[in-house]
Amino acid sequence: MSATFSSSLANKCIKFNFAIDPEKMTTLSDTPSDFINYWARAKRELAAVEPQYKLIKVDSLSTPARDCCLVEMRSLGNVLVRAWLLTPKKAGNYPAVLSLPGHTSFMQPKTLFNDDKFVSMGLDIRGHGNSKDNVNPGFSFPGYICYQLEDKEQFIYRGAYMDCVRAIEFLFSRSDVDTSRVAVEGGSQGGALSFATAAFCGNRIKAVVAAVPFLSNFPEYMKVAPNWPSNEWKEYAKIHSLDISSVLKTLSYFDIKNLAPLITAPLFMGVGLVDITCPPRINFAAYNNLKVEKKYIVYPNSGHAIPGEFRNLMEKFIKDKLGIISTQ
Repeated sequence: MSATFSSSLANKCIKFNFAIDPEKMTTLSDTPSDFINYWARAKRELAAVEPQYKLIKVDSLSTPARDCCLVEMRSLGNVLVRAWLLTPKKAGNYPAVLSLPGHTSFMQPKTLFNDDKFVSMGLDIRGHGNSKDNVNPGFSFPGYICYQLEDKEQFIYRGAYMDCVRAIEFLFSRSDVDTSRVAVEGGSQGGALSFATAAFCGNRIKAVVAAVPFLSNFPEYMKVAPNWPSNEWKEYAKIHSLDISSVLKTLSYFDIKNLAPLITAPLFMGVGLVDITCPPRINFAAYNNLKVEKKYIVYPNSGHAIPGEFRNLMEKFIKDKLGIISTQ
């Protein structure tokens, strides 16, 4: 909505967004007919790659309560990816949270799930942070979101989604992780990765939190977000003489609204009502396709960066769903 007032003394224009029953919004289905088989094959290809887990303790980043390690592992295509891992020093069996990165961002120990009674892991998917050895398309156009977009078998998010699955497999390989209490969280691209991780890992995931999730409802995305990232997909299609319908066909395999029905864990979503990067319309396209317990919070005056209070709500939601009683 844009409201304008004009007079001989002053002119003023106020722009604002509003929502009416967003949970009732419907979207056209574009799930490919081979969608399930496509991802089952990707998971089989991942399973054929020896993970070669390696931990490197970093004393300078450890705390009195938790050790810090750099994790190295091999993922789809034998690509090397890395993660930060914080583990309680006291022997035991602890709940775990996997945190996933936003587009262009990188994980740091200080930004992981902040509870000394948890195993906290922060994964840098391929092409992010310290996981650029084998795949590094950069972020400037054509960059990450267009990398091998013309081929659904090679598009970068096929490997990135499997990187997240490998990280969950790593957590499940550890004796100090209570595998009945594992959660995943992230914002923007990390929110999309959280949807995907929960979809592919099924009952292994017990709670999901996604803030302003990316990579959803691409046909609508092209209309409601005319600048980035839509402009890059359209420009890439033009340069490579691709019909936009073929680009959307590839993207449909990675659309979290198509992955949402596969999720079995409770999910909590945060939304910025004036977000022009990941507009609420794409957030709710995925949210409304969930078949599980779910809830959301909308921040009316927030864009792509929602208030810090959401992190507190995220931590409370995860602890509640993992059956952990707060001592605070």
